[in-house]
Amino acid sequence: MKHLIKIALLLVLTFTIGCNTSGTSNLFNGENLDGWEIYGTEKWYVEDGLLIAESGPDEEYGYLATKDNYKNFELNLEFLQEANGNSGVFFRSGLDGTKISGWQVEVAPKDLHTGGIYESYGRGWLVKPDPEKEEVLNFGEWNKMKIRVVGDNVTTWLNGEKMVEFTDEKIGDANGKIALQIHDGGGIKVYWRNIEINEISE
Repeated sequence: MKHLIKIALLLVLTFTIGCNTSGTSNLFNGENLDGWEIYGTEKWYVEDGLLIAESGPDEEYGYLATKDNYKNFELNLEFLQEANGNSGVFFRSGLDGTKISGWQVEVAPKDLHTGGIYESYGRGWLVKPDPEKEEVLNFGEWNKMKIRVVGDNVTTWLNGEKMVEFTDEKIGDANGKIALQIHDGGGIKVYWRNIEINEISE
């Protein structure tokens, strides 16, 4: 009996280790833009191990999107906003030039709803964080963001604080790329690092 218990515990431990280590990968390698595609004329480059998004002379929308599609996942990343820092993280998105379809987790200055969910070329704002959560953002410093997308449910966290949770059938039916944004208007500069994804079986 003791022998069977030991075997069972060993199997559970092996399965747990396997689950914890499988599926997690770095989307940004700290050296170049391998695995990503640029949409638009705005600036995307790597410097000192950081991914930098910066407005270009056209001051239009710009996107850096993964070449691969991601359906169900947990995405962790860090960002630091310089200048007005208006950006975002799109999920299950598609692009035609700089026209993007899909959903954006907002990255913006304070009181502009970082962590909220916006649908581009569609319904607009779907859910914003509660007003008191606007203070969770550390503008001009490094912030940690987590985005969990499984089925028709999306949950976001900023610096360990849960910002919003939203369930939507339209989101559940979609699939697509992860994309970082440069907002139009010029004067934007955002630094990114430690972009990691863990794909999830629904």
